Amino acid sequence: MTSSSTGADNARGRHYPMDIEEEIRRLQNRVRQLTRAKLDLERKLEEARREVYKLMSPPAIEATVLEVIDNERVLVKSTTGPNLIVRVVQGIDVKSLRPGMSVALNNRGSTIIDVLPQKVDPLVKAMEVEKKPNVTFKDIGGLSEQIRELYEVAVLPLKNPEIFQEIGIEPPKGVLLYGPPGTGKTMLAKAVARESNAVFIRIVASELVNKFIGEGARIVREVFRYARQNAPAVIFIDEIDGIGARRADLGTSGDREVQRTLLQLLAEMDGFDPLSNVKVIAATNRLDLLDPALLRPGRFDRLIEVPLPNYEARKEIFSIHLSKVKREGRIDIDRLAELTEGFSGADIKAVVTEAGFFAIRSGRRAIAMEDLLQAIEKVRARNKAPTATGPGTGVIMI
Repeated sequence: MTSSSTGADNARGRHYPMDIEEEIRRLQNRVRQLTRAKLDLERKLEEARREVYKLMSPPAIEATVLEVIDNERVLVKSTTGPNLIVRVVQGIDVKSLRPGMSVALNNRGSTIIDVLPQKVDPLVKAMEVEKKPNVTFKDIGGLSEQIRELYEVAVLPLKNPEIFQEIGIEPPKGVLLYGPPGTGKTMLAKAVARESNAVFIRIVASELVNKFIGEGARIVREVFRYARQNAPAVIFIDEIDGIGARRADLGTSGDREVQRTLLQLLAEMDGFDPLSNVKVIAATNRLDLLDPALLRPGRFDRLIEVPLPNYEARKEIFSIHLSKVKREGRIDIDRLAELTEGFSGADIKAVVTEAGFFAIRSGRRAIAMEDLLQAIEKVRARNKAPTATGPGTGVIMI
């Protein structure tokens, strides 16, 4: 029986060798597929376990580092309220912690378990105009003296602080530009940022006054923190009289919030080195309204007047703006400067723009002298127009 059985097997082996090999290959492929499927399921199982662990683990508490006490202990302010002295888990270098950094505490609030990425307030991020403004000092006409002084007190400390260290003097922490509207204060601040290759952060002071208590002061802190992190930086505070007006004993919550914002601004300016890579430039149309605390030495102690342009300055401003447009015929810049007595730099720019519209209406593609003369009359009439339609209407004319 054994011999017949063996003979049958040999016969089968002789008659179906290809079928058996094909079946072996099929089974081997199946084993490989099942092995891959098993590994894939094990990976998904591990991911599911991690997700379950995350869902079941207690939440962490956010805190801000106040002070590193020693190699094991750190003083933090918890978002839940109190200040805490906590320890640090292994894997976090205590020396890397700095005041102001955000960290995560375990659910009992006793240990730092992670260092959180530094977040930027969206309001502050929106204030950053551009990394490198496209305005240079050459684009500003008629303010050579102001440009020289601003370069010395704002640009040089950012580009060459070693000069001041060698001489032993400190440049002003803040520079205040004052003068009528449209005279080029914002352009001067942008040019400082351009010349020093600095980040330009523009704030309108009225934006800092918030209906929520303490919100304005918080935004001021965030602006200065962001400027330090992205130094060199220029913080330009436009219409600073919106928060910097003289303080009075007024009892409304709105007035108190404005004063809190002003006090935070003063504290921030007192707290940074004048040779740091952050410069503060402010602008106002009403110097007489500002609180004396803003103007004392150590804050905005350099005042630069930006007046309406005189005859020579108007000629220079016209030359700058007319060089950027297409012209035809002879343009008498001397006459244009004579006819624009009392015009600001912004008014002169508006004259050139309006002249372009007059040329388009006439079917031409270049500005002529007659277009500029018509534009001067239009801008003068607009400046003399009443600011409201009548008493008590509350309607502003633009």
